Amino acid sequence: MAGQSRKWMILVATIWIQAFTGTNFDFSAYSSQLKAVLGVSQVQLNYLATASDLGKAFGWSSGLALIYLPLWGAMFIAAFMGLIGYGIQWLVIQSVITLPYFAIFLLCLLAGCSICWFNTVCFVLCIKNFPSNRPLALALTVSFNGLSAALYNQAAEAFNSSSSALYLLLNAFMPLFTSVVALIPILRQPPVDPLPSDAVKRDQFVFLILNFLAVITGLYLLLLHSSDLNTARILFSGAICLLLLPLGIPGIIYARGWFHRTIYSSFRLESSSFILIDNDDLELHRELLNQDNSLRNGSLCPLGGDESKKGISGEGSTESRGRCCETVIEKDQLVILGEEHNAVMLVRRLDFWLYYMAYFCGGTIGLVYSNNLGQIAQSLGQSSQTSLLITLYSSFSFFGRLLTAVPDLIRTKVYFARTGWLAIALLPTPIAFFLLAATGSTQMALHAGTALIGLSSGFIFAAAVSITSELFGPNSVGVNHNILITNIPLGSLLYGVLAAIVYDANAVSGRFAVKDMVVCMGRSCYFYTFVWWGGLSVLGLASSVLLFLRTRPAYNRFERNRISTILD
Repeated sequence: MAGQSRKWMILVATIWIQAFTGTNFDFSAYSSQLKAVLGVSQVQLNYLATASDLGKAFGWSSGLALIYLPLWGAMFIAAFMGLIGYGIQWLVIQSVITLPYFAIFLLCLLAGCSICWFNTVCFVLCIKNFPSNRPLALALTVSFNGLSAALYNQAAEAFNSSSSALYLLLNAFMPLFTSVVALIPILRQPPVDPLPSDAVKRDQFVFLILNFLAVITGLYLLLLHSSDLNTARILFSGAICLLLLPLGIPGIIYARGWFHRTIYSSFRLESSSFILIDNDDLELHRELLNQDNSLRNGSLCPLGGDESKKGISGEGSTESRGRCCETVIEKDQLVILGEEHNAVMLVRRLDFWLYYMAYFCGGTIGLVYSNNLGQIAQSLGQSSQTSLLITLYSSFSFFGRLLTAVPDLIRTKVYFARTGWLAIALLPTPIAFFLLAATGSTQMALHAGTALIGLSSGFIFAAAVSITSELFGPNSVGVNHNILITNIPLGSLLYGVLAAIVYDANAVSGRFAVKDMVVCMGRSCYFYTFVWWGGLSVLGLASSVLLFLRTRPAYNRFERNRISTILD
């Protein structure tokens, strides 16, 4: 039982790491001051935001490093990259040192790379310690990454709400401090042994409790704020307590094991009446998606349903070795989930490019919107609302990530292809942008639009790994997902430049902080940007709907085979 309690300690440590390392989400909190100190245009400021997102293009380096380094080594390298990247920017913004624009660009790139390294460490920890409940562990921990901006906002209010440069200082030191705290659980990882069925179900119930605590934490950070310094410090202390609350889980697990061995050893609970995902279903899902052992020269072993026995092409004959049938793909349409795709196969598939466009014109636009929140609020004369807007986006991004568990929770009652859920998740984004354009971006519309965009983009970010795994193979997901997210720096550059050009075209010269800079005031600063972003997000929505229509037969076939196998 000590090993079981230690694995939950690792999960809690992973939650802490994710909660404090989503440092790219608070860029808009200090971007206006950074722009003033550097004396750059909006286009040049956008390049700095792009540099942070471009760090994701170097995420592969963390996987390569883990071949030679222990997890804790990679974690501290990530922490020191962030310390250098954000720490030196803080010195610049405080006018302690002066650096050229290109040096600041490289610092933003280094800081963005640190985030990818932290994410890789967290993914490995979840996959290694929760092999039977890997989807639940990943969904829960990734969700907390969306809360980072809200946590940093509350920390800034507790220390010095008037200093936007404080965000850079927090970005530099909080991940390093969290890494030190998480070091002991990571060093004491337990051996991973196969769990009995009843233990898997108990773990699933624990995940339900942790998700409930996560919702409470998200609502706390969203709803409770104060301009009074003492009250703000109390609220921030409460947020830290909520993050510490899951520490009770390992103790409860250990105590339960002790009582079970010493007091209730004569009783045995064979099953639980409430589970998130049945263990048999989980094993079947893994078997159906893990095709490396069943795919040989394009052939697939039968899945247990009638269609697999007849041949998916409907021709009624099987030309296979043993009891396998050929994988038939008609008109480049995916008909089987989990077929492994290498990079060359991936880029030749229409389904991948539809998926790429859905992400590129959906979640990526939401990320660029969050990077521009500081200038959007400033242009509307609502600079005082910037921290609240950041919290809204961060909190609703968190809730969107948590909602990715819904398809699995209601699967037994309502089954819907995951690509269909992706299309539904993209719907709020164009609604939000057209709302912002039509209403003149009033305060209420700005709050509502920010919440909708955060909810939509959060769902897309968290669901993407599962969708990539299902459509293009679980064993190739590392490479394929990195290909997919190349749309993030590309979109950050294109959408950001589009917004910056419109901004600068409507700007007037003004003076801010210590240097002259271009400032745009009024509705016109972002009106056409919102219209363009709204139109592009409609294109993303259309791509996701087409992707759903093309992949729905494969998802339906997978579900029928799953049910028939369980019944057999």
